[in-house]
Amino acid sequence: MTTTAKPVTRLCTHTLTSLHYRDANLVEDLMGKKTFTEVMVMQILGREPRPVDLRITDVVLIVLMEHGLTPSAIATRLIYMSAPENLQGAVSAGLLAVGSSFVGTMENCAQLLDRIGAAADPDAEAMEIARHYKAVKSPVPGFGHHLHKPVDPRAYKLLEMGRAEPDLAGDKIRALECLSRAVDAVSGRAITINATGAVAALLGELGVATGVMRGFAVISRAAGLVAHIVEEQQSPSGRFIWDTVEHAIPYVGEGGRPEEGR
Repeated sequence: MTTTAKPVTRLCTHTLTSLHYRDANLVEDLMGKKTFTEVMVMQILGREPRPVDLRITDVVLIVLMEHGLTPSAIATRLIYMSAPENLQGAVSAGLLAVGSSFVGTMENCAQLLDRIGAAADPDAEAMEIARHYKAVKSPVPGFGHHLHKPVDPRAYKLLEMGRAEPDLAGDKIRALECLSRAVDAVSGRAITINATGAVAALLGELGVATGVMRGFAVISRAAGLVAHIVEEQQSPSGRFIWDTVEHAIPYVGEGGRPEEGR
């Protein structure tokens, strides 16, 4: 007969007189002494953050926070219009759009970088990936942008910062560069490395597991969506968005037509 180990948590505990985040006393060690980013990294990665962890995490969170009237922001504004008493519901509606097509796409790219890093021949693996996506007529995750061409300035700055950090091994950045060369070769032209491709490489450099990366997008985008709600309170756009869609998408069925003989 097998027994299952009893689950445990290492994230927090409390007594009648103290509260702890992991092994740190909340009141004595953290409040007024640590930033939100420091505590967040400590909680998620389970270790004391290095200065490089904080620099890179901060810039990643800033890059991911705001992208304008994207599906996540539109969802938040419309739900807030429908239920203004439920701010958290509006934010959560927007966060549901953080996925494999928008905002959370760094996870898709990170999976490819993991493959390249584990391959005996990284260049051959990168070429195989690039050819696969060309064959299925799909963009390679982390590459291409409808506005920023030939360079996504966010990705350029992120990678510049990552390369300048002596405490980073650089393996994930090199894997992204390897994939970029393959994508360009297969495409026959230069394809932009976008912001989420660069984010995938930098979070990987910090030791963030691929399956956790989207969580950083969720944390960052939540702040951005609160800002959208503030703007919605001051200058409502939800009804305008609704009316615009209603007029832009015509009905093409039989309903609503005058009946013959009347």
